[in-house]
Amino acid sequence: MAKLTALLSGLLFGVGLMISGMANPAKVLGFLDLAGKWDPSLAFVMGGALAVGVVAFWLARRRTKSLLGLPMQIPASSAVSPRLIVGSALFGIGWGLAGFCPGPALVALGAGCPKAWVFVAAMLGGMAAFELVERAKPRRQHA
Repeated sequence: MAKLTALLSGLLFGVGLMISGMANPAKVLGFLDLAGKWDPSLAFVMGGALAVGVVAFWLARRRTKSLLGLPMQIPASSAVSPRLIVGSALFGIGWGLAGFCPGPALVALGAGCPKAWVFVAAMLGGMAAFELVERAKPRRQHA
């Protein structure tokens, strides 16, 4: 049941990304172009998502189990670390250059957008590089 719920939730999220225009890199870049022809429509999408997210996290923190009976997995730390800042900056740079972030890129990939193929390949390469660096850390610390 949990996998089916995850699948349906992901499909609903993808449909929402398509309807809102978040999977269209031109629309995203128009939103990020504050000095040019700014498109504020994504601010409303983000505001709606933020409102839903705040309520959902508020409700989730009051529970120990999900509606499916699974344990709640909410991040415990709210610390801002250099690692978080660098990761956020890299995310923002990638979003600004490509007009994609991971979720919308996967939706655009499924819709056959050629730019999404390049972005997703680069994203997977970055994830693989991160894993290699993370796995090498313990070896460097003991050497």
